Amino acid sequence: MRKLLAKEEGNRKKFTAAFTRFGKKVNYKGYSETTVLLTNIVDTETNMRVSDHLWFTYTAGFEKAGLKEGCAIEFDARVKEYSKGYVNKKYGINNRKNDYKLSHPTKIKV
Repeated sequence: MRKLLAKEEGNRKKFTAAFTRFGKKVNYKGYSETTVLLTNIVDTETNMRVSDHLWFTYTAGFEKAGLKEGCAIEFDARVKEYSKGYVNKKYGINNRKNDYKLSHPTKIKV
């Protein structure tokens, strides 16, 4: 799945997903933010499953969509590379590797 996303890096594509629930996270300033859990994310162009779940920040686009538990949504998102893994400079540990995610969701429709 990730290799398919790697080929699309930087492109905006259309996806479908199921809204599961809202959540909370603490941002870097210490404030609590609402998040959105989407499951079974599928690329509509290739009809391939991209991810089993993704968390997004609850933006105005999600608010306008009027999400209800279990509803199917369609949205556009940008494929973006990011670095993940454990790093400890003191002991010379660097287990970082590159992965791909979806970011900047727009045109959200139920």
